[in-house]
Amino acid sequence: MAIAGFVKGTGQDDYKGQLTLFVLLSCMVAAMGGLIFGYDIGISGGVTSMEPFLNKFFAEVNRKMKEDEEISNYCKFDSQLLTSFTSSLYIAGLVFTFFASSVTRSFGRKPSILAGGVAFLVGAALGGAAANVYMLLLGRILLGIGLGFTNQAIPLYLSEMAPHNYRGAINNGFQLCVGIGVLSANLVNFGTEKLKNSSSWRISLALAGVPASLLTLGSIFLPETPNSLIQRSDEHQKAKKMLQRIRGTDDVDAEFEDLVKANATSKAIKKPFVKITQRKYRPQLVMAIAIQFFQQVTGINVISFYAPILFRTVGLDESGSLLSAVVVGVVGTAATLISMLLVDKLGRRALFTVGGVQMFVSQIVIGSIMAAQLGDHGRLSKGYAYLVLVLICIYVAGFAWSWGPLGWLVPSEIFQLEIRSAGQSITVAANFLFTFAIAQSFLFMLCRLKSGTFFFFGGWVLIMTSFVLLFLPETKYIPIEQMDRVWMEHWFWKRIVVEPGQESRV
Repeated sequence: MAIAGFVKGTGQDDYKGQLTLFVLLSCMVAAMGGLIFGYDIGISGGVTSMEPFLNKFFAEVNRKMKEDEEISNYCKFDSQLLTSFTSSLYIAGLVFTFFASSVTRSFGRKPSILAGGVAFLVGAALGGAAANVYMLLLGRILLGIGLGFTNQAIPLYLSEMAPHNYRGAINNGFQLCVGIGVLSANLVNFGTEKLKNSSSWRISLALAGVPASLLTLGSIFLPETPNSLIQRSDEHQKAKKMLQRIRGTDDVDAEFEDLVKANATSKAIKKPFVKITQRKYRPQLVMAIAIQFFQQVTGINVISFYAPILFRTVGLDESGSLLSAVVVGVVGTAATLISMLLVDKLGRRALFTVGGVQMFVSQIVIGSIMAAQLGDHGRLSKGYAYLVLVLICIYVAGFAWSWGPLGWLVPSEIFQLEIRSAGQSITVAANFLFTFAIAQSFLFMLCRLKSGTFFFFGGWVLIMTSFVLLFLPETKYIPIEQMDRVWMEHWFWKRIVVEPGQESRV
């Protein structure tokens, strides 16, 4: 059964097939990993603004917030132990994504997704039942292990299952689920905060088990991608039948031939993490790491992790700050949906550019308002507080149709099959490393740089937008197993990937 597409593709005429219901349902199940990722991002900022949670695990932070009138508005939440609760997730993910790479390459995308789901379930149970800070951190670490597996395997799964002219929209479904996860977490926090007891944060943390259960059960029934089937065995006929099934046609010869060629190259690679450092893979490696770095220095995870804390800093009460975070989550989810509709029509570069301009302007204005109106010991008026909320929504919308979904889409589609699993592991590890660094340092930075924090991130947005315009080639409509050609035709990268004497052939 074929599904009407988001855009009209005009890609490779030799590639037949349509977006089928089978592919759509499979990708919806796999994208549940994004729902858990988003929930874990959103839930931590909410529970760390709840007084029962702070009283149990971080009593000193709560005392400073309530009693210390001398402390700056920007420094009330500055606690390395508190930030460790948020950032421990990412160190665990960073370590285990490399282990996930060998599982994904040797056993397939499906087992990695399943392993991630199980780790999520155990981590959610420990978090909800935590009796002390060590049990709390252990739960976060297990959630991080789950992220290491799912964030390594799911973007690959989505890119390989999707037809080339719908790949952007399908892969952006992962980020849409991240946005829905953040929104769900904000809604849960807003509701549970009203309980005013330990049940509030326990319910918030334990409910991560709901999407984890959906992913774990759903992954049991997921089909394996043709790319993975052909990579792991010589049963080419089985892979071809799966390709015919997901494309909804028997005429898949052109695409299957490209898969076979890519697999032959892949089989010759014994050490993909060594191979990926070779000159011909330099653009993909640089781009994957740079995009993950830039995605984090947009400052988005600062907003996602600490939105309730940030809104309390500018003068909103506990309930108002959590409601404001819900509003931000709604805006982010809606903007990601818009990105899904436009990414295969307008292309990756256009969305990167528009989102970058939007984020830069909003961050500079937010920083200016906080510098002029908040100060160390004052409060923003209600009018200015809500203006900051509107500007943060504009900023989040810019991220949600650019660096949010495209930060995962572009790295998942640019690596050749022989280094794809290794490349995705490096992408995920870079993301977790930079996320950890920003999460661990933000409250310290906010205390030292104060409103200058927003100018800091705004400056990076200007740099990354220029980087994309100069160095990222457009990848829309390019079949995933023919992606190496975009680097050979790029004004800068062709000097690196094209061997001397081969220019005329290219």
